[in-house]
Amino acid sequence: MGLNRWSSAVACVSIAMLIAQAGALQPSSAGQSASDDEIRGKAWWAHVQYLADDSMKGRLTGSEDYLRAAAYVVNKFKSYGLKPAGVNGTYYQPVKFEVQQVIADKSSMTLLVDGKTVPLVLGKDAILGARSQQPKTIDAPLVFIGYGLHLPEVKYDDFDSAEVPAAALKGKVVVYVNGGPADLPGPLKSFARTSPLAKALRQAGVVGVISIPTPKSMDFGWQRVASGASQPGMRLAQTADAAEVAMRHPALADEQGEMFTATFNPGEAEKLFEGTGHTFAEVLALADAQKPLPRFMLGKNLIAAVTTTKSTVESPNIIARLPGSDPKLAAEYVLVSAHLDHLGVGEAIHGKTIYAGAMDDASGVATVLEVARKLSMAKERPKRSMLFVVFTAEEKGLLGSRYYAGHPTVPEKEIRADLNLDMFMPIFPLKKLHVQGLEQSTLAEDAKLVGEKRGIVIAGDPEPDRNSFIRTDQYSFVQAGIPALAFKFGWMPGSPEYKAWRGWLAQRYHSTDDDLTQPVDFAAAAQFNDYLADLARTVADDPATPHYLDTSFFKRFEASK
Repeated sequence: MGLNRWSSAVACVSIAMLIAQAGALQPSSAGQSASDDEIRGKAWWAHVQYLADDSMKGRLTGSEDYLRAAAYVVNKFKSYGLKPAGVNGTYYQPVKFEVQQVIADKSSMTLLVDGKTVPLVLGKDAILGARSQQPKTIDAPLVFIGYGLHLPEVKYDDFDSAEVPAAALKGKVVVYVNGGPADLPGPLKSFARTSPLAKALRQAGVVGVISIPTPKSMDFGWQRVASGASQPGMRLAQTADAAEVAMRHPALADEQGEMFTATFNPGEAEKLFEGTGHTFAEVLALADAQKPLPRFMLGKNLIAAVTTTKSTVESPNIIARLPGSDPKLAAEYVLVSAHLDHLGVGEAIHGKTIYAGAMDDASGVATVLEVARKLSMAKERPKRSMLFVVFTAEEKGLLGSRYYAGHPTVPEKEIRADLNLDMFMPIFPLKKLHVQGLEQSTLAEDAKLVGEKRGIVIAGDPEPDRNSFIRTDQYSFVQAGIPALAFKFGWMPGSPEYKAWRGWLAQRYHSTDDDLTQPVDFAAAAQFNDYLADLARTVADDPATPHYLDTSFFKRFEASK
């Protein structure tokens, strides 16, 4: 699939249709009493209406529906007068993926205990991972390694403990529980779930890994987790410069080769711990209290057979540029970004099969478009150049942003910051923002300054064990040494806003209910768009270069730029 196909897809989107869609929610003359914020919020929502319409069928990475959504974004960028900043003079950057689909009804998992087999039910007891390349069969002993964190930099390593030394892990399937001890910072624990985990598994000679989420850290129940098991997994196809990118940014490197992966239902996890002298209830209580966990052999073998299908697909990132106004700073870039893909069509929930992704993340793309429109039409452009970047394959593991961070379409050393949107959640009035990465860089100063001027409290992540720090596209830029922030509407524990947030996760997140029928606070969305536009300008106009704080663990990646 080449760039010509994407260019023709743009031409196929009727401008008249775009105008009609954008105008669908604009207030009529009878509605002039609506506040200006509500009016602008409804203009923002018009983008969401188009991108999350059922006709887009959930915008699965690489699908025709994703390309039609991408065409809408490109036409908007063109209408704002933004310059193409993709490849070959286009707004697109093609990204190639390897696709793996697990066929659950032709796969199996079994425990071997004292010579007796204990069958496991896929979907009920566990689900098989689709991202890492699965082996066809596996038969190996199980060992529990606590939190499964490998952080030698802070002298913490579950892969080499007094109870289970590193040498004992070779040829084993390791089992770990999500979370970490209280004395480790949340972003550091999250970081350990990415490239350090993959590296530790390979170095230890491990043949498989089973993760157990804690109910406290889960966004929704196991049934919803299991319903996503039919989703295709993706990983970046190898590129000719993969070794060079890995040398510049080791944290962005992919581990290659087979690795058995599965997620176990915490409600059934006692099956793994029976006969060990430990219970999962005991382990879970310690994990919920963020206390140290024991490590021990589980005295069982895992026997599994995995049937998969494999294919390839290509899908584009979308990049537009607003040239800076200052001759000295215009060669530098500030990014405003979001992801366009969602989950496509899948298992039915509440009788619906289209996972529309209205909040996740048509809402973020709509904000990128509104910020781009506002800054491009301002009397004076920001001093640094702006890049408006819409990523593909976020739902497949931040793959589009990881590719862009390793293959930027502008000089890498001139990228100064990324401000990212991913389901920022305008479902109640805007009083507070929770900001990922706030404690890491000087961007915090600008974020708080703009918040203070607008009466918005700016705070860090109150739920670090949800691992949100590594679950949004800003993290790809963190790994590349570029200061980055990601934003969500904030709340106080136990407040009505908190209950609305948790209710949304339980009912709508990665569900068919994340659609156009859900309640939205249009005025709050407009106020957030104004905040982000002001923040983007503030960062772009500040003559000082954003940088990581000396106290940040992630400052080490800044040196690789």
